Amino acid sequence: MAVNELRSVRTLLSPHITIQQKRRYWPQWSLFYLLLVGGALFVSALILLVPAYLLIRLNSGWVDAAETLLRPQTWQVLGNTVGLALAVTAATAVLAVPLAWLTTCTDLPGKRVWAVLLALPLVIPSFVAAFVFASMLTPKGLLQQALYPVFGLERLPDFYGFTGAFYVLTVISYPFTFLTVRAALKRMDPALVEAARSLGVAPWRAFFRVTLPYLRPSVLAGSLLVALYVLRDFGVVATLQYSTFTRIIYNRYMAYKLDAAAALALVLVVVTAVILYFEQKSRGRARYERISIGVARQHKPVALGWWKVPALAFVGSVVFAALIGPASGLVYWFWRGWQQDYGIKDLSGQSNIGSLVGLIEPAGNSLLASLLGALLAMALALPIAILVTRRPGRLSHLFEKLTYASYALPGIVVALSFVFFGVKYAHSLYQTLPMMLLAYVILFIPQAVGAQRTSLLQVSRSLEEAGRSLGKRPSAVFRTITLPLVKPGMLAGGALVFLTCMKELPATLILSPIGFSTLSAQVWTNVSEAFFARAAAPALLLVLLSSVPLAWMTLKEKA
Repeated sequence: MAVNELRSVRTLLSPHITIQQKRRYWPQWSLFYLLLVGGALFVSALILLVPAYLLIRLNSGWVDAAETLLRPQTWQVLGNTVGLALAVTAATAVLAVPLAWLTTCTDLPGKRVWAVLLALPLVIPSFVAAFVFASMLTPKGLLQQALYPVFGLERLPDFYGFTGAFYVLTVISYPFTFLTVRAALKRMDPALVEAARSLGVAPWRAFFRVTLPYLRPSVLAGSLLVALYVLRDFGVVATLQYSTFTRIIYNRYMAYKLDAAAALALVLVVVTAVILYFEQKSRGRARYERISIGVARQHKPVALGWWKVPALAFVGSVVFAALIGPASGLVYWFWRGWQQDYGIKDLSGQSNIGSLVGLIEPAGNSLLASLLGALLAMALALPIAILVTRRPGRLSHLFEKLTYASYALPGIVVALSFVFFGVKYAHSLYQTLPMMLLAYVILFIPQAVGAQRTSLLQVSRSLEEAGRSLGKRPSAVFRTITLPLVKPGMLAGGALVFLTCMKELPATLILSPIGFSTLSAQVWTNVSEAFFARAAAPALLLVLLSSVPLAWMTLKEKA
């Protein structure tokens, strides 16, 4: 009898069950879906302007381009570029994961302050860090001069080449992975680790078997940003004289060998595509969102015990090497320039104090351009991140690959592409702020996409399906349910874009409106003319203005 009653109930409910199963919470051709695809297509069109420019340039000089690609020196530079990217990516992951865990899940003393200090190296421009470290760690640098009276050390090991580039890029780019991993740890449900511990798993074994696999998407996202950052960096490799594609491309452009530079830039795009392919294969199909409903409980700090001393030593050494060292070098050069130039007017008749006052306008321009660029990148990255996580498929993954591929393009290539199309087809936008902001979007949108994608992966689709089952439209579900949950990831991605916009140099120099001077341009002008002491003032101001938003973003998080 009970079996017959159960069958009757199933018969009555079967039409409703069928309707619910067939109903999709995002209809294929809904307005919300079409808006997402339209936004992703707009970003893709912007990115494709760059390879279109390169192909046009190659078409006009394919003979010179072929000769460039067939030279043995080109393949040597390719090895240098890939080797440096792999080495820096591995080193930053090894640093970032334990640092993020110590400042999030343990009782490390002052962990909120350490979290801010560990993230601050991200605000140091690469060309500033390279100059400061080179002045300190070269064979006859400041460190050798300080050690000679005490230890009689006459010469330090050579810092130029791979060694210097690897060190500088590691200490200024590990915050990419650190911030993404830390954001994932703060959203991780502590019940996962507690369940493993209740089964008798030791704390360290629980970390490697539960926590670390959970962090794989964030580690991959941060490591991908680091690898792409290394591929497109120019300031470090140029200052420390290590030949990579960006340095060679810049030299070709400065020598007006545009066809050869375009060929090398296309090789760099191919390298990026290969990296993206292996990154996608390493993702797997594991699920990382929370299944339970409600707000996740706060982590119960892991007691470090006598490990506090080694942990503090490890964190402190990283902060000293990545932040205190270069900051001290900048302060030294600023003091030296102030002592030399105090009361003396330069060729323009402007005193040292007047020069400091003159930095107000470039500082305001830098803040305005970086803030607008970050907001625009956050808005344009959201459709791509939603499509990749909620509508995975060939089209959505193509959008994602295009955004990441853009990050490997050198800033000078993107800038010259915009100049080409601006002069020929959009003259009204040439040398305007909107054109410069669009270049920022192309260069830095992967940072926003990576952070938003990681946050969306941790939001269970069942929450959105529940909202759709109540009759809410997809746009209303996203606005009231999804957006509040992914807001921390969006802000983290926006902060990364803001910081990198503040440091961007080639695109700013070429595309900025006439008279629109920025702090990065001020620093580069002084460094290129060997006025190292005078470059310290705008560099310090640039670091300070970039540090305040990052510190605010980190401190506002709950401990």
